[in-house]
Amino acid sequence: MGILRHALDQALALNERIAQVANNAFDRIFLPGTMVQSGQTPFEVVHTYGITSVRYYPPLEEPEIVLADGSTLQAQPETHGVPLVLVPPLAARPSIFDLMPNRSLIKYFVARGYRVYLIDWGEPGREQAHYGLGDYVNDLMPEALKRIREHAQVQDLSLFGWCLGGLFCLMYAGVSHDQNLRNIVTVASPIDTREGDIMGKLTAALMKPAEMVRKLTGFRIHKLAPERFTLPGWANSLAFKLTNPVGSITTYWDLVLRLWDREFVESHTTTSSFLNNMLAYPGRLIQDMFVKFAIDNDLSRGSIELDGHTVDFGRIGSSVLVFAGEADTLVTPAAARSSLELVASQDKRYLVAPGGHVGVLAGASAQAAVWQVAADWLAERSAVDVARAPEQVQREQRLRRRRRLSDDPGF
Repeated sequence: MGILRHALDQALALNERIAQVANNAFDRIFLPGTMVQSGQTPFEVVHTYGITSVRYYPPLEEPEIVLADGSTLQAQPETHGVPLVLVPPLAARPSIFDLMPNRSLIKYFVARGYRVYLIDWGEPGREQAHYGLGDYVNDLMPEALKRIREHAQVQDLSLFGWCLGGLFCLMYAGVSHDQNLRNIVTVASPIDTREGDIMGKLTAALMKPAEMVRKLTGFRIHKLAPERFTLPGWANSLAFKLTNPVGSITTYWDLVLRLWDREFVESHTTTSSFLNNMLAYPGRLIQDMFVKFAIDNDLSRGSIELDGHTVDFGRIGSSVLVFAGEADTLVTPAAARSSLELVASQDKRYLVAPGGHVGVLAGASAQAAVWQVAADWLAERSAVDVARAPEQVQREQRLRRRRRLSDDPGF
């Protein structure tokens, strides 16, 4: 009798597993939109200009949130005086900061009591082909921060950027003389492209031919129409996957093996949707990045010219926290670390966290290794009553040249 009951239980369990697999497979193939879990944290659009907008994430209505490890975090009111501004890169959608309900950087920081804003760069098309680095750093970002200050009714801000978003944060700080920029956090932001793995080899291969073309001809990339260089979103998705082709294949094998697990299938579908739906790069931006980052590697020297404005990392006196991904082959730890050697800040820290280029920000370990560390670090530097006095900033600026000549990077 016991053997018969056990066999019946096994048959029922198998039948349930088959039904789960069939249901999940159907939704994954025919209704993938129902399984995408990103972008669920409520927000308000507080300003729009062109395709760019500013989002504000108000305090959560729920008393606590569930985290990726199954634990809970009590939601706090807005307790930190300095707002936090999230700055995404261009090819990646802002949903990277709000990937899953239990893996949302935005929801985590809101629950930690921060006033969270996000700059949404929008979806550039051919009409924005003329947008270059200078447009984002000199025009769009200052406009967004101005509107955020008006909405928050404070001047001091903290910036948090991933990949190119982190570079925007640093370049804005290096060109703007913004004395109310309290803190900067960057994650996987490439400063020295020669130190990269894939990027380093590619730029090194391009450098010599580019020098010969400059020396022997009058050809310059910026003389060509920027529309020719616009990189469509599907090309960005493909290029990103090619940085880890084996991993791109094995994740689908994992999906097949775990089709019965609804939560896993939703997570896989959400991540795949993010990677498969990247945005275009404006042509002028590609031209700028090719010349200034890939060929000349200007950021490694701490200075870059953007449409007549000089970005000088030696002007940056804000507190700076830099994260790099331990397994990041696109932006290696060495490529990200260089920023701390160039800024004038006395308060700066560098950390290597688990994960690759995306995983370091949104992976399973990011919550403890990056989000919590950044939130704790910012909490000590986000009280309005301890704002840096202008004379302190001026002292830091006077010391910048001396510090850049020093052999001690000041870690």
